[in-house]
Amino acid sequence: MITPHIDSKENSFSEVVFVSGDPNRIRYIAKNYLTDVIKVNTVRAMLGFTGRYKSKIISLMAHGIGMPSCCLYVRELIEFYKVKKIIRLGSCGIVREDIKLNDLIISTGACTDSKMNRIKFLDHDFSAIPDFNTVYKLIKAAKKNNVFIRVGNFFSTDSFYFPRKKEYLSLLRKYNISGIDMETAGLYSVASELNVKSASICTVSDNIITGEKLTIKEREESFDKMIGVALKSVLLKGIL
Repeated sequence: MITPHIDSKENSFSEVVFVSGDPNRIRYIAKNYLTDVIKVNTVRAMLGFTGRYKSKIISLMAHGIGMPSCCLYVRELIEFYKVKKIIRLGSCGIVREDIKLNDLIISTGACTDSKMNRIKFLDHDFSAIPDFNTVYKLIKAAKKNNVFIRVGNFFSTDSFYFPRKKEYLSLLRKYNISGIDMETAGLYSVASELNVKSASICTVSDNIITGEKLTIKEREESFDKMIGVALKSVLLKGIL
């Protein structure tokens, strides 16, 4: 079964897929965490892999930058490859002093300046939220492994370079936004529409106020805490 963007046969992907914008991060996870790895996609350099993590078969898929790209891959994974759960392993910016670089944040909801969700939702506001049980397992996995983790509201933007940066940042600080990314609101919308589970966990890579940020190499390869928590979460049994 081949889509315009994923050149993979039927059953190439497991029911659980971890997605990330950066193909290099996907390659890093496959190389360092999975065994019996098979490369299942290379179209447009959006790498995909399927392999084994302990007792679990999982897949990895890159989705590129922004909601249009992310939603495209998420929809094709669900509609054509029957994926049942998608967890985003991303990076995010912050505007709060109490959150630091390399902190982990689970998005419990995502505001957005994008029109994508409104277009699908008859121009009404859509509440972009994750699957609660998936979030619960991420938190439980973090606590079991003594990893500090935050939860909070995200802002998913279409603009990496804010056109009215001072006003934007003031607004996000006022509403106590925990993380800023470019994909989560779209992921949650598509997952809700197609009735699959989703969650987004991000590592803080940038402080937009101070300019402090991780290097490109660190963004690719230093997110092991986040990767470990996410992988361990899918091994947990049962539901609430």
